Amino acid sequence: MNIGDLVTRTSHDNDLIFKIIDIEGDIYYLKGMNVRLYADSEKDDLNPYTGELDIENEESFQERIREKKEVEREDYFYLPGKVLHIDGDKEYLNRCLKYYEEMNIASLGMIKKEEEIADAIYDLLEQYKPNILVITGHDAFYKGKGKANNLNAYKNSKYFVDAIKEARRYEGSHEKLIIIAGACQSNYEELIKAGANFASSPKRINIHALDPAIIAVKMSLSDINKDIDLKEIIESTKYGSSGIGGIITKGTMYTGYPR
Repeated sequence: MNIGDLVTRTSHDNDLIFKIIDIEGDIYYLKGMNVRLYADSEKDDLNPYTGELDIENEESFQERIREKKEVEREDYFYLPGKVLHIDGDKEYLNRCLKYYEEMNIASLGMIKKEEEIADAIYDLLEQYKPNILVITGHDAFYKGKGKANNLNAYKNSKYFVDAIKEARRYEGSHEKLIIIAGACQSNYEELIKAGANFASSPKRINIHALDPAIIAVKMSLSDINKDIDLKEIIESTKYGSSGIGGIITKGTMYTGYPR
């Protein structure tokens, strides 16, 4: 097996698909194809993935999230909210940008390492003035470093917290700037307390690469004068309320007349 090959892991019942991103001796370094997860494994635990089986139920999931929102086009026109998506992973960002495009959402993507986001975010917000801000990348909870409520026990949650606080320094209202933040296993409570409207991960589980973008699309297409259906929006993600939680707020889409 070589760098770039797709594999699954016997020790985890071949539940996720990974791409080999590096090899050092007998250790293979992996990145989830659909889940925002880094891992490492010995060669003997890896199985080549041929794509013959949809082991992650991706096909039905992809069809579901691409269902267009039905809107009355005869008399009215619609202005969905604009998205600024800052991601620590180029491949995941590109997948999200493609999804925004398919859903006809105006978006801009920026690649920033998790530890660099806070320093750049104020200027980016001032320059692009989005309605919705997505801050994501990679994260992990290390049980050996502390309990789940210890921010220092996480790989990147503290950087997401810093970035959210900087974004709230730019715009303090949860209604005027929707913030969606976090990655796999992130400290959900701290991200919400810092000022996020939506954050991962309530049950400290991994999240899908598109989950933050799914929330962003839902918020972009929700009426600016109405409170969102919070449960419906969260359950539209791959892992529902185990992976992402949030607060009730209003959408960002304006409706105009006449068309």
